[in-house]
Amino acid sequence: MNVLVVNFGSSSLKFQIVDTDRQRMAEDQDLLLAKGQVDRIGGLALVQVSAGGTSVRRVLPIKTPRVALESVLDIVRELLHDTASGQAHAPHAALEHTPSASHLGGLRIDAVGHRVVHGGERFNRSVMIDGEVEQGIADCIELAPLHNPWNLKGIEAVRAIFGEDVPQVAVFDTAFHSTMSEEAFLYAIPYQLYRRHRIRRYGFHGTSHRYVAYRYRRLLGLQREDSHLISLHLGNGCSACAIEAGQSIDTSMGFTPLDGLVMGTRCGDLDPSIVEFLMQKEGYSLAEIDGLLNKQSGLLGLSGLTNDMRELLDEEAENADRRAHLAIEVFCRRVRKQIGAYLAIMKRCDALVFTGGIGAQSSQVRDRILSGLEGLGVVLETTSTPETLSGSLPGESLISATHSPRKVLVVPTNEELLIARDTVRCVNAATSSS
Repeated sequence: MNVLVVNFGSSSLKFQIVDTDRQRMAEDQDLLLAKGQVDRIGGLALVQVSAGGTSVRRVLPIKTPRVALESVLDIVRELLHDTASGQAHAPHAALEHTPSASHLGGLRIDAVGHRVVHGGERFNRSVMIDGEVEQGIADCIELAPLHNPWNLKGIEAVRAIFGEDVPQVAVFDTAFHSTMSEEAFLYAIPYQLYRRHRIRRYGFHGTSHRYVAYRYRRLLGLQREDSHLISLHLGNGCSACAIEAGQSIDTSMGFTPLDGLVMGTRCGDLDPSIVEFLMQKEGYSLAEIDGLLNKQSGLLGLSGLTNDMRELLDEEAENADRRAHLAIEVFCRRVRKQIGAYLAIMKRCDALVFTGGIGAQSSQVRDRILSGLEGLGVVLETTSTPETLSGSLPGESLISATHSPRKVLVVPTNEELLIARDTVRCVNAATSSS
């Protein structure tokens, strides 16, 4: 089954086309057929697409999500057609002679999976999209005003392009954390405010944490009930997740993705009284405070330079920049504290797993985070070459010493693959029950 995976943001689109089915899932043989993204939707957009062994970058006027999706699909169709024309055999499927919106250079789109940021308390799993589900996503707009409206626009765009016959599936960022207990998700504010407005910890990055937990099980040959780990998704957005028996029992992001760890431009944990203090001292409005905490804080705010960890590491090494060093140290200290907090509440923790752009790619940051945690059972391998585990995918490795009581792994995340697989499962379930 060829699944188009789409992830719409307020001015962006990321997509993949994945060929997968039950057998491919079981053997980890899913095929990535195309991928890309569109940035700056609403004006002159940067479009990047890879398909058929070729990559292109274009600047196009793109005003709406529908035009963004149409543009990338046109480029995929073009690239696959060129590939098929230049070979004796078509790369994936015979070219269709009848034009169809769901056929891209001979590649049929069988279903579409959407990353949906917020499912509230209503959606605790991935679901087929119908009118009732769309209304449920709309009801969560007040919880994710910057994301859910664009997720709905993405659903509308897919329907306009492919029609009603191509099924769509919603995969919720918050769903994996629906297993948290009340003690974990409640804030210590008057309980009626939770009852009235559903103010609670929801957590995000759930698709990533769930994928990491799955790969951890596969790499070590464990059953779900035997997987006890802390997943650390570190990138421009950062979150930690305590996972027991394959289920999320706690996570660092809260009512919004602003809570928890220090991030690229988000502050993470903050004394709420600072908001009123800044409004009084600086004359900020609530909207300005929101922008300050979400877009001007974190690594960017501390360093005054950039939100890119790679650039900060370079500045620290090359120029001994004090604030770059400070930003990195604050970032790493906060992650260490979170690890310690989770070890205190977990009945059992066998491993730490790093993922995300920083977590999977920066050994320097991982070393700083884990330095001094030997007393907590974390001992890193001192050789320069990490151990490759049997059945590992590119980038996956075991970086802890053989005698370390707790294992430390690196697992690059693949949220799009998990969305594609969930889409197949939902479509198959709907087909078998009809």
